[in-house]
Amino acid sequence: MDPLCVLIADDHPVFRNGMRALIASLPEMEVAGEATTGNEVVTLAASLHPDVILMDLKMPGISGIEATRQILDASPHIRILVVTMFEDDESVFAALRAGARGYILKGSNPNEIVRAIGAVGNGEAIFSPAIAQRLLEFFASPHPAALPLPELSDREREILILIVQGHTNPEIAAQLVLSLKTVRNHVSNIFSKLQVADRAHAILRAREAGLGHDKT
Repeated sequence: MDPLCVLIADDHPVFRNGMRALIASLPEMEVAGEATTGNEVVTLAASLHPDVILMDLKMPGISGIEATRQILDASPHIRILVVTMFEDDESVFAALRAGARGYILKGSNPNEIVRAIGAVGNGEAIFSPAIAQRLLEFFASPHPAALPLPELSDREREILILIVQGHTNPEIAAQLVLSLKTVRNHVSNIFSKLQVADRAHAILRAREAGLGHDKT
C-alpha cells in the first residue's frame, strides 16, 4: 500500500518542523509539501494532490476555513484535518461546514495526531476528545438555528446587513455609534472573510446566505 501523502499548512515553523519529523518517522506516511499561507496551500493542493492536508485555521492570506472550501470545491477527494489552537464553537462548526473531516488541537500528543491523520486518510471523521465533547453537548441540547455566514462576527454580520440595506459607511457609523475608521476596518474584514472585492459582491454573498433585506 502506498504511504499517505500529507501536506502541512501552518505559518509557524516550529510546528511544521515537528510535524515533518513525526510524519517522516512513519513508513505509512510521507510529507508531500509545506505551505505557510492560506493561498499557498490552495495552490499546492492543486499541484500535489495530497491525500491529507493538516490545516491551521489562522494563516496569512485567506483563512484555513476559506482555503478548505476552495480546495474541496476543486478536489473533493482530498481530506482535510484541522490542527489548531482554537476550540471555540464558531471555529469548529465553520471548519466542519467548509468540509473538514477532522478537528484536533495542537496540544494533542503525537500518537493522537498520527491516529487522526490515519483515520482521516481512511475516510473517517475524528475529533480531539475536547472537541468531541463540545459536539455531543451541542447536539444534545436545544440551540438556535445556525447563523448565516458563520465566519463573520456578530458586529460584522450587523454591518453587512446595513450594507445590504444600502447604507454608506458614514451612515453605518452614525447608526451604530462607531467611528468611521472602525466601520471601515469592519468592512475590510468582511470583504477579506467573504473573499470579495467590493460591496456589490459582498451584498451578493449576503443575499445568497439569506442575510438582510434592501431598504424600502
